[in-house]
Amino acid sequence: METAAASNERLGFGKMGYGCKHYRRRCKIRAPCCNEIFYCRHCHNEAASMLKNPYDRHEINRCDVTQVVCSVCDTEQQVAKVCTNCGINMGEYFCEVCKFYDDDTEKGQFHCDDCGICRVGGRENYFHCRKCGSCYSISLHNNHSCVENSMRHHCPICYEYLFDSLKDTTVLKCGHTMHCECYNEMVMRDNYCCPICSKSVIDMSKTWKRIDEEIEATIMPEDYRFKKVWILCNDCNDTTEVYFHIIGQKCGHCNSYNTRTIAPPVLPQ
Repeated sequence: METAAASNERLGFGKMGYGCKHYRRRCKIRAPCCNEIFYCRHCHNEAASMLKNPYDRHEINRCDVTQVVCSVCDTEQQVAKVCTNCGINMGEYFCEVCKFYDDDTEKGQFHCDDCGICRVGGRENYFHCRKCGSCYSISLHNNHSCVENSMRHHCPICYEYLFDSLKDTTVLKCGHTMHCECYNEMVMRDNYCCPICSKSVIDMSKTWKRIDEEIEATIMPEDYRFKKVWILCNDCNDTTEVYFHIIGQKCGHCNSYNTRTIAPPVLPQ
């Protein structure tokens, strides 16, 4: 009879020794859509996206996978955690729902029934927001603006679908979401407004104070000094009539300069 130590050694044989740039795993999948073999669905999708004929481009549905090939003994078989031939774990983490294998368990993989897919980062560190339709860090529990299905759309910068993206995402103050790297690039280029709703994404109070000082030091020509315009504030959505200034128009409700003119300057009667 095989000892527990020997059984564990057999199950762990080849761990982290196989896989692709996306996952370390000891099996490949047979794509049900084209019957080809790939290490993972991302490898398949990348290859399919390069096909010359755009009508041939397609993505794999992870839940449709039924056959896998053991990377250690090359045996094709039905989806399962342990190889039916050589007895190794084809993935230390295995999700029967997602047909997902991964040897790198330090990622803290877990399956979210509400999302319907596997996430990383540790179940204890995340909660599922039903309105936003995705798992968020517990630091955002009761501490974010909910937007209906905010993760089930494309990143407004790179246009990659966010819900099952491998890249880290961030939730803006307004509740909209985007990739962290896209957000950092946007801020680095001095763009501090949400690309979707135009609300400020960081605290701009110091900037508004500097603009106050610039406006106080910049006297408008006589013909424009008492002209008024109607503005819409992107931050609080308030509509106000204010005095026109070439540097900017300040919202009378929240003191933001993140505003836009909705009516041209009007000369006083």
